[in-house]
Amino acid sequence: MASKKRHELRRFFRAFLLLLLAATGYLYVDSYSPTGHNPSGVAFDRAQQSPQYGEGRFVNRLPTNQPQLGPIMKAYWNNQAVTEPAGELPVLFRSKRDFPVQAPELRVTWLGHSTLLIEIDGHRLLTDPVWGERTSPFTHLGPERFHPPPLPLRELPQLDGVLISHDHYDHLDYPTIQVLQDTGVHFYVPIGIGSHLEYWGVPKDRITELDWWQSIQLGDLELVSTPARHFSGRAFKRDQTLWTSWAILGPRHRVYFSGDTSMQPEFREIGERLGPFDITMLEAGAYNPLWADVHLGPEQAVHAHQLLRGKRMLPVHWGTFNLALHAWTEPPERIRVAAKKAGVDVVIPRPGESFTLESATPEIWWPKVPWESVAETPVFSSHLPPGL
Repeated sequence: MASKKRHELRRFFRAFLLLLLAATGYLYVDSYSPTGHNPSGVAFDRAQQSPQYGEGRFVNRLPTNQPQLGPIMKAYWNNQAVTEPAGELPVLFRSKRDFPVQAPELRVTWLGHSTLLIEIDGHRLLTDPVWGERTSPFTHLGPERFHPPPLPLRELPQLDGVLISHDHYDHLDYPTIQVLQDTGVHFYVPIGIGSHLEYWGVPKDRITELDWWQSIQLGDLELVSTPARHFSGRAFKRDQTLWTSWAILGPRHRVYFSGDTSMQPEFREIGERLGPFDITMLEAGAYNPLWADVHLGPEQAVHAHQLLRGKRMLPVHWGTFNLALHAWTEPPERIRVAAKKAGVDVVIPRPGESFTLESATPEIWWPKVPWESVAETPVFSSHLPPGL
């Protein structure tokens, strides 16, 4: 009898092992292409020459405490916040007909999270395009969209360029790049991300990599890669590609896109050298004290807008994916409070909604969700110089 039980136990463990290996193999194959490819060869040599590179990786100018898995897992386990919508959101669905050739001199359309269609002085740019269903290398695992993309990917008007801030899955989306590469559009990226794009089939001559404070002309626009305080990585090895923010300077208008960042002294420098900005597009969601050195949070986003010498502020990086512990509507609620106190003009459009400098402030479109359980104390980053 004991021998029979041992035999059955061995059969069970063999079956379990085979199932585990099959699942691991599926996930590996499913994620192999989406993970991309870190710089190697000539691209790696160029990365090493960057002033932002040291000790085998890219680094921030200020010390940055990276998120730690253990405390984060514990916080997620105990979290009670309403982190996802209970029903459909009032998305404004758009088509190519909504974007005629003769666009306003400055118009911004929020397509969800950090994806923005920016029409500025006769040019069209797209930031951090994410049309995929999940921010993940896997087809069936990872944070899922709250709402469909407001503008179908095939309905995009002709673009002059795509700006990428960094290589995290919620900013650099493999299935979206697969479609965009067939349009002939040019990609402007921080150092190292060209290796991902080339691995996915984007021709090298349609990729421009820039380091911080480097710039390039696009017609009569100047695109400037500006400092950010974040991190990178799509697999197990972090910080092999650079992260950046973008200043877009036209003959009549100037805008700023933060990508992902935490508070940094360079906001003041960017504002003094390249501002004032007509519109700042600043990440204001997915914050927490556990990772305060890599994300801004609402109150610090408002302060960053002031340091940048911005005129009108658009909070992004919220309302599309569940990437944090706070209630999903907490970012706009706290932004509105902080902006009112600071006298900042903030606009929070619906997904798919466009606005100009002359547009009226949209009405509150998100539902009232309890978020008072989360401390209203601003999430401050560490290692900041006094007075920032």
